[in-house]
Amino acid sequence: MSITWVMVANASHAKLFSNEGPNKGLQLIKELSHPESREKASELVSDRIGNFAGSGSYAQPTPPKVHEAERFAAEIAQELEHGRLQNTYGRLILVTSAHFMGLLNDRLSQPVRDKISDSINKDYTSLQVKELAGHLENYIRL
Repeated sequence: MSITWVMVANASHAKLFSNEGPNKGLQLIKELSHPESREKASELVSDRIGNFAGSGSYAQPTPPKVHEAERFAAEIAQELEHGRLQNTYGRLILVTSAHFMGLLNDRLSQPVRDKISDSINKDYTSLQVKELAGHLENYIRL
């Protein structure tokens, strides 16, 4: 029986669950937190001006909150890649807010993307496991 990982995430918090087969439920494997994504933009900004791109033209800087969300997406992608390399899961379900899904997808390797069976554009990070299982019943037998 193949193990399914369920990654539930937003820009500042993620929970990784494992399911080892039908009627086995969800087991929390790991929680990741990125409090910088919740900081006020003014607390994340330095006094430096933006970047200059080639030939002296000004390049618009990435907003600080977006930059932090991108960093967290990269951290999650690394976690999923590590699990793939260890052959820890055979199937992956991603549950993230729509905007964060785009950031995360940009950072996933093709082999990890190949393991994704379902992508759900919802932020369920605050749900208890039983509530989460109810929202996933159309995707996996828990």
